Amino acid sequence: MLQVSVLRDNTELVLAGLAKRHYKTAEADVSAILNLDQRRKQLQTEHDQAQAEANDLARQIGGLMKSGDKAGAETLKARTAELKQLTKTHSDELVQVEEALQQTLYKLPNVPHSSVPEGRSADDNEVVREVGTKPELPATAKPHWELIEQYDIIDFALGNKITGAGFPVYKGQGARLQRALINFFLDEARNAGYTEIQPPILVNEASGYGTGQLPDKEGQMYHSTADDLYLIPTAEVPITNLYRNEIIAPDQLPVRNAGYTPCFRREAGSWGAHVRGLNRLHQFDKVEIVQITKPEDSYAALDGMVVHIEGLLQKLELPYRVLRLCGGDMGFTSALTFDLEVWSAAQQRWLEVSSASNFETYQANRLKLRYRGDNGKTQLLHTLNGSALALPRIVAALLENNQAEDGIQLPEVLHSYCGFSKIG
Repeated sequence: MLQVSVLRDNTELVLAGLAKRHYKTAEADVSAILNLDQRRKQLQTEHDQAQAEANDLARQIGGLMKSGDKAGAETLKARTAELKQLTKTHSDELVQVEEALQQTLYKLPNVPHSSVPEGRSADDNEVVREVGTKPELPATAKPHWELIEQYDIIDFALGNKITGAGFPVYKGQGARLQRALINFFLDEARNAGYTEIQPPILVNEASGYGTGQLPDKEGQMYHSTADDLYLIPTAEVPITNLYRNEIIAPDQLPVRNAGYTPCFRREAGSWGAHVRGLNRLHQFDKVEIVQITKPEDSYAALDGMVVHIEGLLQKLELPYRVLRLCGGDMGFTSALTFDLEVWSAAQQRWLEVSSASNFETYQANRLKLRYRGDNGKTQLLHTLNGSALALPRIVAALLENNQAEDGIQLPEVLHSYCGFSKIG
């Protein structure tokens, strides 16, 4: 959530940033926020003045009563009653104005970093670098949805039977590969200095608002209405919310956490090759890395997170590329996002497997997540997160890129984790 002070002091810069996102109602929303903020300050001033006058009259009434001037005291009592009603009216309106201000602030996305390129869609994203050699497969090569059927390692029909489309059942070597990847990713995160967290996979509404999934992505999350809890779309939500309403000591920064969770997303997309098989699911496994830093350290931290994710892909021997997302393709809460994509040799296209983002103070302002600076004043921190990594498309690329007539050869780094070197 953007700070009102930032909107007030840097209005033109904010509007220019929101224009880069192609946010159509930016001027109207920013104007509404500034007007509500002005009304809030006016009401607060009038409320405080009325309260101060009432307090002063109370002292005068006591003196008049002692001196026997009951008529004068009654006159002041009448005025005090008027002031009491006035302060109540101010208080009631103040609650309404503050609620309207909060809800309008929730509507505004984050302002993009200056390095974010112009653009409206994924076609306009900037390729930062491409690493690795794309494998050349024979004409008989199969996409992963045919390979998983051939080797009986993932069953979509069974998942559909017990739950519905987009909920696969992993079996045998497929289940062991899932577990191997999760353990590999967690071990690599721990070796990089991240503390492992195992958070709940259901969160309350406050947590959804804290990291920005609510109200923006309400329709994309599974909602348990009886308990008003949400199944998490990513471990970012519970792990970052561990620090909601906290003041972190400077010597505890940066906070670096990692966690594995299943993730749940209702939007599985339309039918077609681009969403077949493991390309898009309602439930999937992911290891997430989260950092909380001082503002001056956050962009170096983001670069480090991208390097960490690249290291995982290199050890998995997958060709990949790093993209800097354009303004029109960025997530609602992000100030700068790098996507990492792996090459799917059988599908002949790039598959997104990770997003690493710096949210600057956007989430921290919602979370009231702060630290105390050298001047003794509390300041908002910066929050970051990245997928390290999401499993489905990693598995798809591993299966497709490494297929041969006698099975699927796995990268060496996974052999000890799996307990086998080849599927089939």
